[in-house]
Amino acid sequence: MKYFVVFFFLAISITSSAQDITPSQKVSAYIYNDNTKSALANANIININKVRGARTDANGYFEIDVHPNDTLHISLLGFQSLRVKVTNDWLKNKMAKIFLTESAIALEEVVIKPFNLTGYLEVDSKTIPIKENYRYSISGLPNGYEAGNTSPNAFGRVLGSIFNPADMLYNFFGKKTVELKKLKEMKKDDTVRNLLESKFDRETLAILLGIDKKEIPEILQRCNYSESFIQTANDLQIMDAISGCYEEYKILKKK
Repeated sequence: MKYFVVFFFLAISITSSAQDITPSQKVSAYIYNDNTKSALANANIININKVRGARTDANGYFEIDVHPNDTLHISLLGFQSLRVKVTNDWLKNKMAKIFLTESAIALEEVVIKPFNLTGYLEVDSKTIPIKENYRYSISGLPNGYEAGNTSPNAFGRVLGSIFNPADMLYNFFGKKTVELKKLKEMKKDDTVRNLLESKFDRETLAILLGIDKKEIPEILQRCNYSESFIQTANDLQIMDAISGCYEEYKILKKK
């Protein structure tokens, strides 16, 4: 019996290894407006499984490396995002047509509140709010960002989560290890980096991490990032912030 068990696990291991070394294939497609049937340029395509990206050209055409059953996330401003699974038929035919539906966006009312400046420096300096946040910079980005008004590296929060199994960070970092490892892979693909640098909606990040995008602000708060950073940072900066917090978590947990 014990020899059967050893053989069984060996077979599983060999099968898994074979899947890992299966070479990727290229598939291509044209993306169109579902209403006008016109080609959509600059649509963003991300292979969620491999964290690789592509973008459509002026004719709506793209191609991307995939494996069977990979999922592609397709997004474009003004259109509803779409997830498409790579089927055997698509791999066989190499080409497909994909249609995106325009999204109806209702603009909310924006109220601009003035500071009511008087022109007197001594008075106005007390009126304008001051944000006491640390300022960071991320390698490869021209601008800095704010993070936390007590501890830039969120040491206290991360350490606290390690000793509290009920803490949100403990649950998030413990259950999303595979997804969090993808954050490093994202930096290696220029298309993905450029996409995240231009986005502020947290949608792509939430899909890659397998969470609701409403959870992202809470994660950042528990990593001690300031409200101003959470509200104004682009998705690439948010990704680096979560990745940095996760790396600290791993280091502290080992200790």
